[in-house]
Amino acid sequence: MITPALPVSHERRESPEPADDSVTAWALAARGGDSVAVDHFVRALHRDVIRYVAHLCADPQAVDDLAQDTFLRALGSLHRFEGRSSARTWLLAIARRAVADSLRRTAVRPRPADLPDWEPAAELAQPRGLPGFDDGVALLELLASLPEERREAFVLTQMLGLPYAEAAELSHCPVGTVRSRVARARATLMALLAEAEHPAPAASPPALAAA
Repeated sequence: MITPALPVSHERRESPEPADDSVTAWALAARGGDSVAVDHFVRALHRDVIRYVAHLCADPQAVDDLAQDTFLRALGSLHRFEGRSSARTWLLAIARRAVADSLRRTAVRPRPADLPDWEPAAELAQPRGLPGFDDGVALLELLASLPEERREAFVLTQMLGLPYAEAAELSHCPVGTVRSRVARARATLMALLAEAEHPAPAASPPALAAA
């Protein structure tokens, strides 16, 4: 049986959670040349970058390279990070630019990919046990049916746990727009999950005429 469960919809507090405080503190320490802080910073956010990039880019073979590019850009720009936003939001903004730059390069010099979309790479980056997985039906498969902007809003707030205000900053749109996109994404996903649990009955074949 498929359980139509999705991450609970709620807007997180505007103040950063302790984990974000720690990551931001590591970024600030890394800016000063603390190699241990650099290691903590990269390890803490590596999975988030992988998951976000996997949902944004169209080439699953490029995910690892884009994640590496993101961290190289971030480490090269740490001297400009002042902690005005959380280090997580700052890093995901860099990841978004890295993907956009890659897409522009691909548009100029397209190259074929062995896999058609982002789902296989996102699947590998997705931890098990997330609500929405049951009897082999993956939430990621349902996310593929959403428009790109709604999918990004859902991933940022419901899967990566960013506050709506930070998701809006990343997406360059008002907070209300992010709330609307998440609400519409959830409504679509709930409908798809309900449809998967209660599929429409197959039409009965027409009765044969009596001889």
